[in-house]
Amino acid sequence: MTAAGRVALVTGAARGQGAAIAERLLADGFRVAACDVLADELTATVRRLKSSSVVGIPLDVTSAPQWQSAVAAVVETFGGLSALVNNAGVLHRASLADETAAGFEGSWRVNCLGPFLGIQAVLPQLRHTDGASIVNTCSTGALRPFPNHSAYGSSKWALRGLTQVAAAELAADGIRVNAVLPGPVETPMLDPATQSRLARHALLGRIGTANEIADAVAFLVSDQASFITGSELIVDGGQSLQIG
Repeated sequence: MTAAGRVALVTGAARGQGAAIAERLLADGFRVAACDVLADELTATVRRLKSSSVVGIPLDVTSAPQWQSAVAAVVETFGGLSALVNNAGVLHRASLADETAAGFEGSWRVNCLGPFLGIQAVLPQLRHTDGASIVNTCSTGALRPFPNHSAYGSSKWALRGLTQVAAAELAADGIRVNAVLPGPVETPMLDPATQSRLARHALLGRIGTANEIADAVAFLVSDQASFITGSELIVDGGQSLQIG
């Protein structure tokens, strides 16, 4: 199947990495369903993209009914679905002593439950699509421990595991499942002070850009990655090589 015949659903697409992924896939010839809980920002992003091949769909990834409605809307609009990019995520920091049950669970619901619900929702479509693929956005926080990130880090470790299980289980259906693991990226998730601090200690002297993560995702959903499943593509400028 050529890219022109493919349809991707991208979560967390209102801004940052998700918006960059939606824009890159659109440029590659995909028709794109850009989904996010931030309805106003999503509308602005879709308007900026100025294409009849992109549609904005409000979606709370922690809601199974909303997932079902979103997938139905994509199929009604574009006639099918061939790729899912589980990009939506939240970054929540707290020490173990100060973390709350609500804060911990909230991170897990968005960062791990959301992708799980998304995979379940798209399976009926992907099982009947040649070249189907799923990409989950993990993090270098799922490679090494960062203090005060118990909720975020553990949820991303779990998402790594979900990626592996899904890859093994869905291979027989011809569905590839991979993960991209970004390091620090210049997006609204990190405040300017944090971005500057991380850049000062980065091996390459800077943090990543949203477009660089989008490039990695575009590769994983492309035919050039047709023999890649269960893989983890680290895009961190060498952050995971550092100690301490």
